[in-house]
Amino acid sequence: DGLPPEWEDNFGDFSGKRTDVIMIAQITPDGEGQLISLPRDLRVTIPGKGINKINAAFVFGGPDLLIQTIQENFGISINNYIEINFGGFGKVVDSLGGIEITFDNPARDAKSGLRVEEGTQRLDGEMALAYARSRFYQELRNGKWVSVRGSDIGRTGRQQEVLMTMFRQAKSPGSAFNLPGFVGTFAEQITADEGITPGVLLELGKAGLALDVENIDMRTLPVEISNQNGTSYVIPVEPEASALLAAFRAGVPFPPEE
Repeated sequence: DGLPPEWEDNFGDFSGKRTDVIMIAQITPDGEGQLISLPRDLRVTIPGKGINKINAAFVFGGPDLLIQTIQENFGISINNYIEINFGGFGKVVDSLGGIEITFDNPARDAKSGLRVEEGTQRLDGEMALAYARSRFYQELRNGKWVSVRGSDIGRTGRQQEVLMTMFRQAKSPGSAFNLPGFVGTFAEQITADEGITPGVLLELGKAGLALDVENIDMRTLPVEISNQNGTSYVIPVEPEASALLAAFRAGVPFPPEE
């Protein structure tokens, strides 16, 4: 399918670890792209393991148990699975020549390695990853460093911003984006279920590029912090969470954001 045979080894091969980012995505029958981020501290029932954070499902049973957990807790059928590690994410960003993000103030995160100046900055893969992973995000305001959007929820927003920026750059007029080349780099950096072949990735890429940027809706499951038996979780906020998931299951537009 136009990709080197050695890249085929990345498909259908998994290893167990806690997932840092969990996103479910689809293209609806009406041609709208939808994505929901599931916070990694989300309280769920893991089949055969009981109550835990959703990111523990991968540790207990790899992608199969993670998929089963999502299906049984939220009633969403998962057809395919793609996993990319941190290093791979950075290489994918570098394959685009970096991404441009605008910062209202200088920003930093000593834990993730983020450090950027005010204004529109081109982030390479390493710095884009530091931005997307930041959990201790700070901005310099009036001469003082203050914490901003430092929670897991703020981080999912930054992750979605990075994805949307990558998509916009790929579609921008005059872009030198080369889909086969990008898919080749992407295929090198991922593991996926056996249904995701290099050819399928190319078709998914074509379908994605055909989407109107304005018809892509990215959301984070509405949640709130809940401390239970000494453990800090996040739990769905109702009825907003159920309404969002119901729209995703039905393949209809998400409810308006409040």
